[in-house]
Amino acid sequence: MKLILKLVSGIIFGIIIGLIQVEWLTRLLITVKDIFGQFIGFMIPLIILFFIASGVSKLGGKSGKLVGFTVGTAYISTFLAGVTAYIIATIVVPIISSEGTQPVEGTALEAFFSFQIAPLMGVITALVLAFIFGISMAKLKSNALITIFDEGKEIVDLIIRKIIIPFLPIYISGIFAGLASEGTVFDTLRVFGIVLLVAVITHWIWLIVQYSIAGVFTKRNPLLLIKTMLPAYFTAIGTMSSAATIPVTLKQAKENKVREEVANFSIPLFATIHLSGSVITIVTCAVAVMSILDGYSIPTFLEMIPVILMLGVIMIAAPGVPGGAIMAALGVLTSMLGFTDVAIGLMIALYMAQDSFGTAANVTGDGAMSVIIDQTMEK
Repeated sequence: MKLILKLVSGIIFGIIIGLIQVEWLTRLLITVKDIFGQFIGFMIPLIILFFIASGVSKLGGKSGKLVGFTVGTAYISTFLAGVTAYIIATIVVPIISSEGTQPVEGTALEAFFSFQIAPLMGVITALVLAFIFGISMAKLKSNALITIFDEGKEIVDLIIRKIIIPFLPIYISGIFAGLASEGTVFDTLRVFGIVLLVAVITHWIWLIVQYSIAGVFTKRNPLLLIKTMLPAYFTAIGTMSSAATIPVTLKQAKENKVREEVANFSIPLFATIHLSGSVITIVTCAVAVMSILDGYSIPTFLEMIPVILMLGVIMIAAPGVPGGAIMAALGVLTSMLGFTDVAIGLMIALYMAQDSFGTAANVTGDGAMSVIIDQTMEK
């Protein structure tokens, strides 16, 4: 919650600076925003490479059938959650954004200077390398390489926690200072407030779908299954981390009569690969950003399917820190949807504003998935 308050403060500060037209300070914030945006772009391939390779390498020591079914179930749930979010967002967002004016990129004050930090590799290259090394390390049981990628993951995680996340309020200030200087910031905020509400409602729609399916498998009341998982939901709102909520999620899953050996395996795995709530938010916010920024158009259903499929892959072993999922997803947004710095900044601000609710939807959904896995493996 402290991070959310800092982000809100950053937004307010940026708006004030942009509105009172202090040109040198506005340009300074925009310069910092541009440089930090370059740094985020540099880190994206490294996040994908080390987190996914490290995560995939850990799957090799488990039962092949159980791992395959668990990963497949998580991926299908994440993909269908993204499809549901897209359908709802394309219906609602155009209605709420039609009356406002669109902020036009490039009309705000410019930075004092440009500073380019070229990534070491492209996003797709990093993704392919991650799976090549991850699968190979799991197959060969290469402890030396696994250690290298695990330590690389720790380094990237440290940079996210100690540099990127703490610096986000200043970065967001630069984004909103630019929007305020354009005169369209309040239209943007009006749309985004409603979008966040739409995302949370979509979370619960998908949770009801998940637990309805789990109820069919167990022939139990879905509402009672959800009620049992509510402690995990509210714990996740406070921690903003699926990984940090594992102990509570695990306890509540066992109370839903998931066998201990299945719960002990599936819940920690789902915490890193099943991020349906996060994907719902990312898809909803992406549609919103593309509907209000000039130069973008909302993708068609067929155009959005590959994006959602790729988001499902990127979510594997997403960093277990607040905002980790959006950091991993930025590669997809930039490479497949053409997001620029302004669009990325708005996405981060939107995502972080509801991160606790997305995480809560993730872990609560893990409970439904563990029930389905338990019943299927028993049969």
